[in-house]
Amino acid sequence: MYKNILIVVSVLFLGFTTQSNSQNNKNTNIPVLNFETLEPYLYTDSEEIHIVNFWAMWCAPCVKELPILEAYQKQHPNVKITLVSLDFPDDLETKVKPFLKRKGITSNVVLLDDPDANSWIDKIDPNWSGSIPFTIIFNNKKRTFHERMFESLEDLENEIKK
Repeated sequence: MYKNILIVVSVLFLGFTTQSNSQNNKNTNIPVLNFETLEPYLYTDSEEIHIVNFWAMWCAPCVKELPILEAYQKQHPNVKITLVSLDFPDDLETKVKPFLKRKGITSNVVLLDDPDANSWIDKIDPNWSGSIPFTIIFNNKKRTFHERMFESLEDLENEIKK
């Protein structure tokens, strides 16, 4: 009997450990993209909601907003969220990945490394000044641009419902 209990506890522990590690390791392989390879992330043929958020670790409003996006992702797993980091590629291993792990960010993350910002910013939205955070919410029928920080989960949900 004791042996059976020990086996069950061990299996449960192994399951929790594996699940925890897989969540923490989700952002261990973050692709570094130029705008051409990022562009497909900005469009969809699907009716599913997509959210693409441009952010950086050095941007205080961006960092404040990340948990809101993460909470929305957890409540709505069918929504596709992509966090586009504008941090330096040289900082990916030493700063960005440890930051994401510390903050518990498990949403999809890519790093944009394209020096011609004047070109790609206008391709995304000619009205975008280039300031971050900047969020695009879209599906195959509608696209909205938000050059601001979402203040709360309710704030984000209200924009998505519009």
